[in-house]
Amino acid sequence: MKASHGTPSWLGAVNDRVGLSALLDHGPLTRNRICELVGVSKPTASMMMTRLIAAGVVEERGQVAGNPGRSATLYAARTDRPLAVAIAIEADELRACVVDAAGSERPMVRIVFPHDAAERDAVREVAAAIRDASAAAGTDPSVVHTVCIGTAGYVDPHDDGTLFSETLPGWPITGLRRTLETELGVAVYIENDVNLAAIAERESGAGEGRDVFALLWLGNGVGASFDVAGDLHRGSFGGAGEIGFLPLSAAAQALDEHAVTSQDLAGALAVRRIAVAHGLAADDHRAMLEAIAASPERAAIFEDLGERVAHLSLPLLATLDPGRLVLAGPTAIVGGRPLAEAVERGIRRISRWYPEVVATHLDHDPVLHGARAFLTAKVRDELLGTVARLSLS
Repeated sequence: MKASHGTPSWLGAVNDRVGLSALLDHGPLTRNRICELVGVSKPTASMMMTRLIAAGVVEERGQVAGNPGRSATLYAARTDRPLAVAIAIEADELRACVVDAAGSERPMVRIVFPHDAAERDAVREVAAAIRDASAAAGTDPSVVHTVCIGTAGYVDPHDDGTLFSETLPGWPITGLRRTLETELGVAVYIENDVNLAAIAERESGAGEGRDVFALLWLGNGVGASFDVAGDLHRGSFGGAGEIGFLPLSAAAQALDEHAVTSQDLAGALAVRRIAVAHGLAADDHRAMLEAIAASPERAAIFEDLGERVAHLSLPLLATLDPGRLVLAGPTAIVGGRPLAEAVERGIRRISRWYPEVVATHLDHDPVLHGARAFLTAKVRDELLGTVARLSLS
């Protein structure tokens, strides 16, 4: 049997892809450094850079001092195309930023929604996010190929893609993704906000380096996400982790006579009831969390909440049996380590499970962070795939 050998064009495509990956990962590099990272000879590195420059994905970025009397050219990946836009949506606003193949930091913009649902429009709002984010980043909106929208709820991936969300009034209930793609001419991903938070924790937060972890979101509502070896379990209909409306056990319901569902027990209204019982008052959930953070009753409030969250965790633990449970969302950010410790104690007291419970490591916009990470991988794959096709042609 004859051995299979790569053709020159195939080997060139592989080298070009690896070389561009090195530039995306490490930033501008000299030819010698490319040789070290990629494991190719200097002539091969020179040919790689020549092909990548001709393809329009690499550029020369000045000179650096080398041996006495000599300088070396710096090569850098061009990250001005293709581009994507990450969007995080809440009830009253969206936040957006441009994303490139290197995951570069780009300015974030905010768009406030009108109070009247009749004035809401999905196409207009997403188009404005693309336009404003591109303007803030100084990039061309016409090279945005992909958008990721993070929102509470989810879209059923079957048939017309029914939207299950309470934060998108005025948006189409069916065919949302198809409508946006047709009207805007971009690929659209509509992702659950808690799933995006889990992606962010996996990339650079409390899930980094873990084989399996579950994330429990504590905010206005309650939700969960399951990460297994870097893959999110979304379920057959996209609704895995939608635990907010689960009915409570008798033991959990005994903690709060007003609570019927998981959301009733640990969502924003429940946190307010606990805080009021401790003598605090505020107009909304954000203000209440600020009041709790500054209160001498903070530890007692989170001890009470911790027992409730322990009960909510049991379905997650029975389903996945993770070694780590990450508490995320606005309430968890304020609760921090004391809340995590209270939840861990509660779980061990009322059940047979004993996961490590930790607070999120991301205290700023984890949903947008997750959307950026999701899109960076998409844009990077698109760029590298284009390079491979050009090298083989």
